[in-house]
Amino acid sequence: MLTSVVSIPLQYVETIDLRSNLLQGSLPVPPNTSSIFFISQNNLSGEIPSSVCNSTSLQILDLSRNNLSGEIPQCLGNITGLEVLDMWHNNLSGNLPRAFSNGCSLTSLNLHGNKLEGKIPRSLSHCKELQVLDLGDNHLIDTFPMWLGTLPKLQVLSLRSNELHCSIRTSTIENMFPNLRMLDLSSNAFTENVPKSLFQHLKAMRTIDPSKMEPSNGYYQDTVAVVTKGLELEVVRILSLYTTVDLSNNKFEGHIPSIVGDLVALRALNLSHNGLEGHIPPALGNLSVVESLDLSGNHLVGEIPVQFSSLTYLEVFNLSHNHLEGCIPQGNQFATFENSSYEGNDGLRGFPVSKGCGDDHVSNTVSELDDQEDDQEGDSEFLNDFRKAALMGYG
Repeated sequence: MLTSVVSIPLQYVETIDLRSNLLQGSLPVPPNTSSIFFISQNNLSGEIPSSVCNSTSLQILDLSRNNLSGEIPQCLGNITGLEVLDMWHNNLSGNLPRAFSNGCSLTSLNLHGNKLEGKIPRSLSHCKELQVLDLGDNHLIDTFPMWLGTLPKLQVLSLRSNELHCSIRTSTIENMFPNLRMLDLSSNAFTENVPKSLFQHLKAMRTIDPSKMEPSNGYYQDTVAVVTKGLELEVVRILSLYTTVDLSNNKFEGHIPSIVGDLVALRALNLSHNGLEGHIPPALGNLSVVESLDLSGNHLVGEIPVQFSSLTYLEVFNLSHNHLEGCIPQGNQFATFENSSYEGNDGLRGFPVSKGCGDDHVSNTVSELDDQEDDQEGDSEFLNDFRKAALMGYG
């Protein structure tokens, strides 16, 4: 493995790949002729020199998994040919580049796992080719950037573990987030109702159509962190196959909108650790390919919909610490779940909890209640938006 790049002639080299070595010291600046520069998974430290912006031919700049610190050079937003900017897992601080140019060519921006602060720059709306935006695990303070929904090719949006707050406002713009397949807003401070209007926009999650997935650059693969089945995984460019929504660890209230059941392409749905109440919508039984479903740590009441017994792909199921009652559905995947899936619900009966259920027939007649709850939620959202219209940020 290389420990130094001093002796390596880099001039006139278009593609430089120094990934996964033992390089130390400051970041070497690629020559002006370079279009692809990989130097991830090393031990580089210090600040990113602004002279890196002199490499105006850059298309891919991957500095991920080093120990780089300081601020991101503002000039990086002005390299119009830059398609991939990856600084995942460093120690970068300060604000994001404020000015992304009108000719922005970015398809992937990954700044996950740094110490970045401030707001998400609205100039990102210039990046019409953007497919992956991962700003997770930083210290960003902002409201939900609904304007990102105007990016026609955005497939992955991760804003997890920041300090985003307030309710997620309804947008009057049609066809928002038309291609979004992975949405992670977990571990923030979002409030009020789960955004029914946002789910109405997520058309790509209603079907899996690999033909709509543009081929990725043959020399680069996107890596995105997702939490599913209780584990943090790195998903590498399988966007057309893996569809997730994670709104866990926020302050959402109200009922789970039945429209979530229309997102039939979902592989993982996590609404855990919020303040959700009411019944579980039987419509969630339409999520026929869901593998992980976590509704734990809320205030949900009533029975587990019998429709869930048809979820044959389900591997991780967590309804613990709610106020559920009645008989647990039987058959298929329900024979594999342990007590931990149901603990903290004293009213539940049947396998695998200790209380027997006998041969009692469990009726699930909450669909009408859920429709009424959705109507009430819609009225509440309208009134809240009307009263607070003057407070809308990044509208």
